[in-house]
Amino acid sequence: MSFKAYEEYKDSGVEWLGKVPAHWPVSRLKNSTVSCQNGVWGDDPQGDINDVICVRVADFDRSSMTVDISNPTYRNIRDSDLESRLVEKGDLLLEKSGGGEKQPVGFVCLYEHEAKAICANFIARIKLAEHMSPSFWRYVHAAGYSIGLNIASIKQTSGIQNLDQHSYLNESAAYPTFKEQTTIAAFLDHETARIDALIEEQQRLITLLKEKRQAVISHAVTKGLDPNVPMKDSGVEWLGEVPAHWVKKRLKNISPFITVGIVVNPSSYISEDGLPFIYGGEVKEGFIDLTKVRKISRKDSLTNNKTILQKDDLITMRVGYPGITAVVPAACEGGNCASVMLLKRGSFNSSWLCYVMNDRLIRHQVEIVQYGAAQKQFNIADAIEFWLYTPPANEQNLIAEYLNEEEALFRELTNNNFEAIKLLKERRSALISAAVTGKIDVHDWQPPEASQTAAEPAEASA
Repeated sequence: MSFKAYEEYKDSGVEWLGKVPAHWPVSRLKNSTVSCQNGVWGDDPQGDINDVICVRVADFDRSSMTVDISNPTYRNIRDSDLESRLVEKGDLLLEKSGGGEKQPVGFVCLYEHEAKAICANFIARIKLAEHMSPSFWRYVHAAGYSIGLNIASIKQTSGIQNLDQHSYLNESAAYPTFKEQTTIAAFLDHETARIDALIEEQQRLITLLKEKRQAVISHAVTKGLDPNVPMKDSGVEWLGEVPAHWVKKRLKNISPFITVGIVVNPSSYISEDGLPFIYGGEVKEGFIDLTKVRKISRKDSLTNNKTILQKDDLITMRVGYPGITAVVPAACEGGNCASVMLLKRGSFNSSWLCYVMNDRLIRHQVEIVQYGAAQKQFNIADAIEFWLYTPPANEQNLIAEYLNEEEALFRELTNNNFEAIKLLKERRSALISAAVTGKIDVHDWQPPEASQTAAEPAEASA
């Protein structure tokens, strides 16, 4: 579905707006407002009438550009602040402090609730002027944010981003009539909802793929690949039967040497150059993330010869998300590791054992022995006693080969879903921008009947 352009355009004189419909005035964002007032944090709840919902940046639903108060924070606000800073339905909330490299400060949400609230001191409440559609201006700010309109107004001090709201509100926007604003907002509500539904479907498919992948791995490492092989009772109710010829072994009887990575002042070995120095944070399920890996000099690595890495060793995260295991790649050969469990390579197939370590059988045993409130961890003395059923070497190879092929297929399918989500988000952003800058004419748009709603969202082009 595509839309026509307006009959006549003019140059807005503003880079991000480009040409706008000839009858649309262009003015500062601040002219859509009557006030922009900072929020207040108040005091701890007192159980009286001054306890009200305090909207935080964490309550911003960035996908719908609205505020989610399903899990509200309450603060006690003095009477004078309640009178002057109350947030009402139809107000916009501007994030003025916080943000980060990937999510800069300056996002705007619409407050759509009847509930009495104030906003926290990292947020400014924007009251709109008369004949300004709250939903429309929510989309205007979203369009500006998507192209970085807020960036020039960000100042960073003490590691936190602060938005100069006066500077930001001096940026320009196009001003359709109130009637057009209302229609554009309704159009975008409808179309973004359709795109969001498609995104949700893609996310659901990703979840299903993850579940299917785990089921395939679990079946292969606990039941094998031959459906006709004789089975025996594992002795574990949830595990059920396992192939009769598989041997129950403990980790200490599978790997020739199991140890912990460098634990005494590992940071003292960090070098500007050298070989990979793997910490738990780099260990992902099945692989090691080398994008930001630390380095250790060859000399220091040799000094800690018990934990020198070889290709096809296994590294298991011991602290944080204990149990996650990866195979050491050739790129890490000669490097070292810190605060992880290292299983030296042996006569087993490393890929096969990695799949087993990441499956429920071992993860369940990790959960039994792990300890710690803030950060979960386990002791090597417990881990070497973890048990599993071991197939013969040739069967390990077949299982590893099969699962590697399945893993590549699941990865391809998942990447396709992520790419679809990316394209849908880009389409959504482009549609919003096209509508609020007048690149498409939807002033006479009417919501279609439910039975006539198309499966595909509208194209963001003239």
